[in-house]
Amino acid sequence: MARRDEYDEGQAAKRLKVPVTTWRWARHVGLIPEPDVSPVEWSRAAVEALDAGAVRASMPREPLSPYEAANRLAAALGTPNEDGQAPAVSTFAVERLIALGLLLDLSHDHKYPKLSPDQVDAVGTRPDLPEILAREAPLGPEQAAARLGVRRVDYEWMRRLGWITPVSYGRVRFGTSKAGAVTVPRFSTGDVDALPAQHPEVDWEQLRDIGKGRRSPLAALAPAQETATA
Repeated sequence: MARRDEYDEGQAAKRLKVPVTTWRWARHVGLIPEPDVSPVEWSRAAVEALDAGAVRASMPREPLSPYEAANRLAAALGTPNEDGQAPAVSTFAVERLIALGLLLDLSHDHKYPKLSPDQVDAVGTRPDLPEILAREAPLGPEQAAARLGVRRVDYEWMRRLGWITPVSYGRVRFGTSKAGAVTVPRFSTGDVDALPAQHPEVDWEQLRDIGKGRRSPLAALAPAQETATA
């Protein structure tokens, strides 16, 4: 069998007899140097120089799922998630913490993230965590329009103008039939709340007073081709 001289992260983790999630965490905390062969490969010498025990000890506990992390954060805030009730911290909130760079996804699989328990615990001690979670709370288009006090059609014009974009999409079921489930965009509360300050050129009081059926004044801000097809 030919001697291996280059290792990707999976091969290197196997050589050290540690899970690849542990390898990724050890690299995150600086125990593993940057790849020296290619952007994703280490040399045999670099891997053999590593202390497998130190790498293993960097994450002594099993990684957490977003569900487990959400429960851990809710408990840290003194508002434990309880079965049958809306969670104080949802898996969506954990996804947003990952997107913000506050939590590192060790799985590289957006469907099934894996998180360091130590990092989750550290985030749970942040005094600004409640404010972060409040800013990142999800709003559907109807909820976002209602929060701004504008019509849904006006909010859709804001989207067409590129003022706001979804942070994710979710499935919402109407009734009990799976056939009634639709994909809806989700927007962060903070992004929605920031719109008036970001667009002072808009008369927001006037926009909020427009009656049903009237053309949105935001249409005038769009390119001619966009208004023609709206």
